[in-house]
Amino acid sequence: MKKRGLALMLTAAMLSAVLAGCGGNGNSGAAGSTTDSGAKVVKIGVYEPASGDNGAGGKQETLGMQYANSKTPTVEIGGEEYQVELEIVDNESSNDKGPSAAASLVSSKVSVVLGSYGSGVSIAASDVFKDAGIPAIGVTCTNPQVTEGNTHYFRICFLDPFQGTVLANFASENFSAKKAYILTKLGDDYSTGLGHYFKEAFTGLGGEVVEETFQEGNSDFISYITSAKNAGADVFFAPVSTEAAALIIEQSAAQGLTIPLMAGDTWDSNVILNAAKDKDVQIYVTTFYQEGGNEEFDKGIKEWINADSTAKANNGGDDTVAAVTAMGYDAYYVALEALKAAGSTDAAAVNEALWKVSYNGVSGEIAFNETGDALRDVAYVKCANTQTGAWDFVAVQGVK
Repeated sequence: MKKRGLALMLTAAMLSAVLAGCGGNGNSGAAGSTTDSGAKVVKIGVYEPASGDNGAGGKQETLGMQYANSKTPTVEIGGEEYQVELEIVDNESSNDKGPSAAASLVSSKVSVVLGSYGSGVSIAASDVFKDAGIPAIGVTCTNPQVTEGNTHYFRICFLDPFQGTVLANFASENFSAKKAYILTKLGDDYSTGLGHYFKEAFTGLGGEVVEETFQEGNSDFISYITSAKNAGADVFFAPVSTEAAALIIEQSAAQGLTIPLMAGDTWDSNVILNAAKDKDVQIYVTTFYQEGGNEEFDKGIKEWINADSTAKANNGGDDTVAAVTAMGYDAYYVALEALKAAGSTDAAAVNEALWKVSYNGVSGEIAFNETGDALRDVAYVKCANTQTGAWDFVAVQGVK
């Protein structure tokens, strides 16, 4: 509590200084700028993890935005052309450090923010953006609390109540699962939230659950795997970070766990594919996009990743197209649509314009409901092919 209190005090001090420098009303009216050559510039904030538990996913989500920016580096706003600059910060996958990273975007006078990979860090930074009057577009932060009770946070992904229900239905229908083992991380809003919604849906179908949690920093999952075995579980559901997931996969294979490992969108990563390669495990995930869904996008981003060693390293060392990358790409264009509709770089005008934005992205149609959530009603289900090291498409699944 002391650590979090200090972080919030430092954030408050930084934000106060920022707001004072902006005339006390946040970013409003001050977002646009010009370069030395006289070109007009609009800044889009990128609030993502590049380190910590979710660093791998955050880097892949950011890659989609960077690729989109390379393809479309300008936007017409109010009849004038603006260069689009991405202001990128690392929230370190930390609820404590996230607000300070968010405050730095405020000081950079961004007109809109994209992010974050990770619901907890999104929730942690929400009030910073709210107090500064800056809208944020969540990309893959699926916990309902991100948009609840506010009018500045939007998102383009489905929510965990939906995702948890899809996963529960899939376990019941495809594996005839009657008992599920659920493992979540204490203090992680995404993990505990998705675990809750899976449990709610699975027990609603007549299933039984066994639940356990683990602490931050845990690296030994053998006791949890043993518990799942002893409980006679039909599926092992672990909505956790890629870092923890890789350890669970390796230790499950070593312990001879034969039941399917299931998870949500965080496991849709080549970190998972690399951990599962040549191992006797079954892995099923729900996600937002399946490689092959848009051939033009897939071809273009693969070429871009392979031409840039840094981009390739940030994508885990290969050119696998992660769903979060496709979502980051779409989020960038949603931001451009809002800027065009606002006819201004003023953050308040962009916030107002977002409510009516409609965009046909590579991940599907994007529009917002009355809470700022995307109107999404299907998820992709795929499984890890442990022989080829790729994802195999299984189904497009909704909720009956």
